[in-house]
Amino acid sequence: MPFNLPNLRRLFVDSRTEVEENAYSRQAFYNLVIFMSSVGTFSLVAQRMMDHS
Repeated sequence: MPFNLPNLRRLFVDSRTEVEENAYSRQAFYNLVIFMSSVGTFSLVAQRMMDHS
């Protein structure tokens, strides 16, 4: 028996204007880019530290 749950993403999108939604999406994208850059930086630093030990 399937549940008829509301689409939570749709509820959040419908509660914001298009400008607000674009701002949230842009901020999420920047946060992802910053996160991936920091992971890459830490990996590179760790690799160089292992090479010099």
